[in-house]
Amino acid sequence: LLPLDLLSFVLERDPSKLVPGVHMKQAGGVRGVHFSSPHTSMSFPSSQLLVNCDLFPKEFSIVVTLKVTPNVPKRNEYIFSLMEPKKVEKRGVGGKEEENNKGNILERNKERGTSGEEEHGEKEKERVKSNEERGRIILGLRFSRKRLHFLFRGHGGVVEHWGFRGGRLADNQWHTLVLAIGLHHVRLTVDCRPPLEIVPSRPFPSDLNIQGSRFHIGSRGRWKGLYSGLLRQLVLSPGLDATHHICPSSDPQLAALSVPPFLSDLPVMGREGDGHLTSYEKEEQVFVGLEQSCSEQLQGQLWFNPLRKGLYLCDGTVWIAVLEDHKRLDYVLEQQVLTTSSETHDVEVFQIPGMGLMAAMAHRSTASGSAVYLWSHTGFQLYQNISTYEALAWRHFSMGKKIFLVVSNSGGGPYKHFNKESETDFSVIYKWSKKRKRFVRFQTLQTHCARDWEAFNINRQTYLAVANHRQGNNNHTIDSVIYKWNRLTKSFEIHQMLPTSGAYDWEFFTVGPYHFLVVANAFDGVTTSVDSVIYVWVSGSFQVFQTIKTFCATDWEMFQIGSRVFLVVANGHRLHGNRPSRYAINSTIYELDMNGQLFVRFQDIVTYSAVDWEFFSLGEEYFLVVANSFDGESYSLNSVLYR
Repeated sequence: LLPLDLLSFVLERDPSKLVPGVHMKQAGGVRGVHFSSPHTSMSFPSSQLLVNCDLFPKEFSIVVTLKVTPNVPKRNEYIFSLMEPKKVEKRGVGGKEEENNKGNILERNKERGTSGEEEHGEKEKERVKSNEERGRIILGLRFSRKRLHFLFRGHGGVVEHWGFRGGRLADNQWHTLVLAIGLHHVRLTVDCRPPLEIVPSRPFPSDLNIQGSRFHIGSRGRWKGLYSGLLRQLVLSPGLDATHHICPSSDPQLAALSVPPFLSDLPVMGREGDGHLTSYEKEEQVFVGLEQSCSEQLQGQLWFNPLRKGLYLCDGTVWIAVLEDHKRLDYVLEQQVLTTSSETHDVEVFQIPGMGLMAAMAHRSTASGSAVYLWSHTGFQLYQNISTYEALAWRHFSMGKKIFLVVSNSGGGPYKHFNKESETDFSVIYKWSKKRKRFVRFQTLQTHCARDWEAFNINRQTYLAVANHRQGNNNHTIDSVIYKWNRLTKSFEIHQMLPTSGAYDWEFFTVGPYHFLVVANAFDGVTTSVDSVIYVWVSGSFQVFQTIKTFCATDWEMFQIGSRVFLVVANGHRLHGNRPSRYAINSTIYELDMNGQLFVRFQDIVTYSAVDWEFFSLGEEYFLVVANSFDGESYSLNSVLYR
């Protein structure tokens, strides 16, 4: 989710004027807003900002830029609050009505219950049972002379407080705060300095209901608690720690994620002290915010987007990047959980023009077959079932405008009904039918416990390579096959046989004019310590280029960073004869030495019966993720993302 600029949301409803009860002031050459009353214009339903969301995010951060004078009253002042709808209670015989938002908030009781013995930077937590807060406030951020408090409706409707002392914020200076709420911690970062941290006994609730609630900016909707300082920035960032987006900063006290445009304009110079600004000056040079329109009237205007860390120039129609930070990956969120009909060995994701994103799942069960899913706005939805027999992998490929899927069957299928002793399996190529909008059977190929298919093109010819794992139960040293597309017969035919030992995976890649194919050999019938082989294409066939000792190799992944070429192998385990297996072993990254014309060891990474590597990049950052499967005792392991 994108950060939500609460301050801009209320100030920019009518950009031609400030809302009632709000004044723009300048302090130290920097603009902020001052609240003179808790006007209803500074309030809005939460549903307008958190659309189709009845629960408040369980992880988020709040970014605030403020200025507080040293003579701030001792009372608590609300920077913002989220309040539930007012409830009217009938009291007395005469039907006198009194809104439950009136009365004391028991702030004096809370202050008396707070210890004054904590040192600078010490954290405090407290729970307050107040009828009003219990009935009205859902969440809020408030400030007093010595403390910053984050309040929220906790278990049983009791308002809980997470407080930070010693911030030294009431010094008549601008400060930028980032309050980050995570699953197991609460951090307050002031001016990009090292954070203060709380480890609460109970996390922020994941079921905080906000139906019918309203945001109030600079207050809690009442005169009492009205914020008396200056406010320049107020942003809610669901699902992320905004600290990483604004820190480090060349001006940490004014570090910006999203500032309302008229507050980020260059200030009027030549005045001493604070002053009221009564108009929008046009000599400003830079907008700061998450979104900004570009029009002919704004031609030549600069805009800084703190989330992208980019500076843009309006050419009268669109924004042109002047400086732009590269994308970065903070963390990966769970997108969707798919319940499949049986154990799933492989997922192949691909695009079909006119249909969209699809995913083929290789299911072990013969009864249910394997499933093809189609992406919709809610995620992947079941689209087609295909009969498979202990499927281990899918591979998508295309020839011209024709789209195909080939499955690695390891269970033989209906053909074993006639010969139960047969050591032969049959894998199937399916073709996409534009008319039926389904995959239909195209060609059947004889395989032996096929573990993987690889499709590639050399000199405008299409090839398929199958990794035959074993023939029968014991014979692992067998041939794997390279097939070539015959344009006359319109079918794949055997082109080359390559000896393999319990082959698990093929990986094809090209470096300059050279074409390579590397096989992951896993087992020769005695040991998992076997040579995996890199082949190079020479005069119409593959020849041995290099052998590399591997240990139950299950996967190869080729990747490039700049001009450097790497291969990483997933080693499964070490086994020799009747000796016990070792599952915690090194998987290795190799780099191509252009001068020596071979791959050399670059880095070892400890893995636990690794079954797959995947490489991806985001901007100029590069990542490898490994799938760990077993450590000798448990299959419930962490898989690891490397940068």
